[in-house]
Amino acid sequence: MPGTGIYCSGANVIRKAGEGISASGAEEIFLNDVIGQAESAINAATRKNWTDNYAALNADVKQILKEAASNLAAIYAISYDMSGYSSRAEAETMLNVLKTRFDECVELLKEINVQTFIMRE
Repeated sequence: MPGTGIYCSGANVIRKAGEGISASGAEEIFLNDVIGQAESAINAATRKNWTDNYAALNADVKQILKEAASNLAAIYAISYDMSGYSSRAEAETMLNVLKTRFDECVELLKEINVQTFIMRE
C-alpha cells in the first residue's frame, strides 16, 4: 500500500482524491510527505498531540483522525495536479467538500467534551 502515516494510509488519500489523481500525486514519497504534514496540522490545530497517545485512543477518535488526515492529504494531492479531473470545477468541488469535512473533524477534536468522551476507555 503506497504511503503510510499514523492516522491514515496512502490508500485512504488516493480513494478520497478520486480517479483524477495524478501518478505523481499517488507516489509513495509524495503521499508520505503530505500525510505527515496533515497529521502535524491536526495536532497543531487542535493543540493536542494525538500522535503520542494514538495506540490508547478508542476506535471513534481514530476514525475522526483518519478522516481529517486523509481529507487534508487528498486536498494536497488534488491541488498538486488538477489535470486528471474532467474539469477544474470538478476538482474544486472535491477540494471544497474535503476542506469542509476536515474543518468539521478538527472542530470535533478541539471540543473538550468530545475529547473527554473519546479518551474514555
